[in-house]
Amino acid sequence: MRILSIQSLVSYGHVGNSAAVFPLQRIGVDVMPVPTVCFSNHTGYGAWSGPMLSGDNVRDIVSGIEDRGGLENVDAVLSGYQGGNDIGDAILDAVARVKKHSPNAIYACDPVLGNATSGCHVSPEVQDLIRDRVVPHADLIAPNQFELGFITGTSPDSLSSTLEAADKARAIGPRTILVKNVVRPDRDPDTVEMLAVTDDGAWIVQTPQLPGKANGSGDVTTALFTAHLLRSGDAADALARTAASVFELLEITAASGQRELQLIAAQEAYANPSMRFTPTKVR
Repeated sequence: MRILSIQSLVSYGHVGNSAAVFPLQRIGVDVMPVPTVCFSNHTGYGAWSGPMLSGDNVRDIVSGIEDRGGLENVDAVLSGYQGGNDIGDAILDAVARVKKHSPNAIYACDPVLGNATSGCHVSPEVQDLIRDRVVPHADLIAPNQFELGFITGTSPDSLSSTLEAADKARAIGPRTILVKNVVRPDRDPDTVEMLAVTDDGAWIVQTPQLPGKANGSGDVTTALFTAHLLRSGDAADALARTAASVFELLEITAASGQRELQLIAAQEAYANPSMRFTPTKVR
């Protein structure tokens, strides 16, 4: 399996490609990482160093890959945070190039917009870009519940309303929706839930909620789910494997007392997930 992953790169810590690439490689995926920024660390620290790449920089890298024949036999294009129209246009151009050479490739997009606590934390330009131009071109999207609501103009706050919002998103373009954080009033407050919706049905999986917040865990989640779904074609299996791997990664990170994901220490969780969480079919 081969994936072109267009995301941010940090040298210290793990977000974007610095979070997604190694877990994918550990499960046997050939990853071609393309950076959108080259920062010392993620911006959550409040200070960082390094350059932002332009859309033309991204196009140049993808063009060089294309010249080597690297866009043949690609299974997916994966993208995360998009800083503006410049990068967004370059990613959409890369998707078109890949599908020209690999017609069966999918575009898997993590539509990073914000969360229910702080609202949208990207510019209005990026909000419009994601909702109006990126999502319609995606085959798979992996929003949180807030982002799903923003994309569809809804306010999902229950399982039924989240399923309805997922159907509205699927009507826009993507056939597969992974909702990475479903919050509903009848859920055990000490748990976290993810929902996958495809043409074949909908499944939800529940795991215990661990203390703390680790930047980059969403990037790992999207990457692993995309790869597992491509490999098996079974959304329930992909959801179970992803939930098991990410939970163990977060468990190891919490036990370490470190702020950054313990991506290397948890590597067996990607290759041999414990499969301790069983998704429930809800439709």
